[in-house]
Amino acid sequence: MNLSFLILIPFLTLLALLAGNGAQFSRMIAAVGMTIQLGLSVFLAFAYCAERTAGNTTTMLFQTEVSWFKPLGINYHVGVDGISIAMILLTAIVMLAGVLISWNIEKMTKEFFILFMLLGAGAFGFFMSLDLFALFFFFELAVIPKYLLIAIWGSGRKEFFAMKLALMLMAGSALALVGIFGIHFNSAAADGTMSWNLIEIGKVHIPIAAQRLFFPLTFIGFGVISALFPFHTWAPDGHSSAPTAASMFLAGISMKLGGYGCLRVAIYLMPEAAKEYAPIIITLAVIGILYGAFATVKQTDLKYMNAYSSVSHCGFVILGIGMLTKTAATGAVLQMVSHGLMTALFFAVIGMVYDRSHTRIGAQMGGLLKVIPFIGTAFIISGLCSLGLPGLSGFVAEMNVLTGAFEVNSMYPRIITLLAACSLVVTSVYILRMTGLVMLGPLKKEEFRNFKDARWTERLASYILIVAIIGMGVLPFWLSGMISDSMGGIFDNLHLLAGN
Repeated sequence: MNLSFLILIPFLTLLALLAGNGAQFSRMIAAVGMTIQLGLSVFLAFAYCAERTAGNTTTMLFQTEVSWFKPLGINYHVGVDGISIAMILLTAIVMLAGVLISWNIEKMTKEFFILFMLLGAGAFGFFMSLDLFALFFFFELAVIPKYLLIAIWGSGRKEFFAMKLALMLMAGSALALVGIFGIHFNSAAADGTMSWNLIEIGKVHIPIAAQRLFFPLTFIGFGVISALFPFHTWAPDGHSSAPTAASMFLAGISMKLGGYGCLRVAIYLMPEAAKEYAPIIITLAVIGILYGAFATVKQTDLKYMNAYSSVSHCGFVILGIGMLTKTAATGAVLQMVSHGLMTALFFAVIGMVYDRSHTRIGAQMGGLLKVIPFIGTAFIISGLCSLGLPGLSGFVAEMNVLTGAFEVNSMYPRIITLLAACSLVVTSVYILRMTGLVMLGPLKKEEFRNFKDARWTERLASYILIVAIIGMGVLPFWLSGMISDSMGGIFDNLHLLAGN
């Protein structure tokens, strides 16, 4: 399969949007484009599994490499393993759900979907890139669209929060770029040739002094977009002011770019430094987990609640990566997928509630399950997934992270793991309290009786996300096995598992 189609489809959809006129035309083109994208992503997953079953042990499958800028040795080079497949499937699902949720966008509809397609193209390119420069190119591609989506279609102090988000993400990108250049200039092979190729650099030993310098820059640079504590402050404000589909993308996909970059670039290419910095990484991770959980308890605004909850849940991603065990890292990727699905559903449902009630304050609601049962059920499912109910994706992901973290035969990581596990209790507190406040009990206001339940597009978006959440929770082994097999390329070959 030619992976370039997965990057081309968002761009072709964008061109079709530019060529047409009318809000309904724009909606249909965006929906058709992302439906094709999801279909291709599912086909890619089956093709990948078939190749592995047939005995193909190549680290990255379906590779395409074309010279992009020959004087600097930069190539358009894409390929996938099980980790990439998981993130591509997540992106395709959230993108289609985001288009469906945005069906009622009336203001500058065409421009909205054009920017949304740019976000998707950047994410797909990032998750497939095997050239460091191309990877950074796709990483940066989405920053300005995020700013515009919030500044134009957002709510509240949207211009200020859009600027805050853009500046912090650009600062993180600058650090990541310095780290990437540091890796490149220290990647000389035996013949003195420097490379941008991830696979080739992985075979070269970067000097430990260079690793110590460039690892924190790279990890923090990518970590900023993953809401790594204390660089997380853009996330709650950005999520809360963004339109629903942009919130779904920011929390569901964009924050996963950071975790993927930390794992694929920082850990893979600079393993000795990763071992040295691991105690700092897991410490920051558990602070983020606990801080995000306790901050969520204090929230009254539903969007801020989900935003701070995302800071806590993404802390599990950083924790799993920082533990440097195969099980924990597999759990980290599962957590990226699970959180992406769960938080996309939660933001979608919050958007549905806000469209009808014109408020996001939980205390002003009550008894909504009686009048909007479909939306209320989706709200409850997303909440139960967030608190880690068995049978849903959240349980699978967090248990892998915690189990893998406890495999480390050292007291400090185990203490950190126990502290992180305590956040699950706090999560249950704010999820159950907010669910009871918003959905259960008597109706707070009589005007709520006039609310209409979910439209067909909202139902379809919710079904897509719910099926994925339950499917991952009930049948996790095909996904976790695919991810775990690909972890060997990151851990085994670099001897990171020794002693764990």
